Amino acid sequence: MWSGTVETKNVKSLERSTYHLLKRAAQHAANLHSEKVGKHGLTQRQYAVLAAVDENEGISQTSLVELTSIDRSTLADMVGRLIAQGYVRRKRDKKDARRNVLKLTAAGKRGLQTVGPDIASVDRKLTHLIPKEHRKSFRAALKILAGHSNN
Repeated sequence: MWSGTVETKNVKSLERSTYHLLKRAAQHAANLHSEKVGKHGLTQRQYAVLAAVDENEGISQTSLVELTSIDRSTLADMVGRLIAQGYVRRKRDKKDARRNVLKLTAAGKRGLQTVGPDIASVDRKLTHLIPKEHRKSFRAALKILAGHSNN
């Protein structure tokens, strides 16, 4: 009969799996983010949207999909919630009435300023897990994997 205890061992196939290691690293990052930033009521993806809109005032939702890699329907829902929360304003583009463009409200800017120090803290904690001599190449590899090798 099984006793319910399992001896913990390394699973070599998982240690060699890039996908598995990325998922574990992402989960660790998500846990740190939730612990530090969750108190502000913003998810990582909501923060990404606010930061992208802040740095690209008047961005279209289509461009925001490309910039954040959040799928179109999820992003539309998120933008709707951020508008309802008073963080973002959406209006028709004056140059092209078919497009909606986004701008942060004063509340959105305050929200970014409030959460900024905690976001920076999470980034520092994650970065300091990487030996200093590997940080630049680690970030370069992440950019390649994220599809941003030109930035």
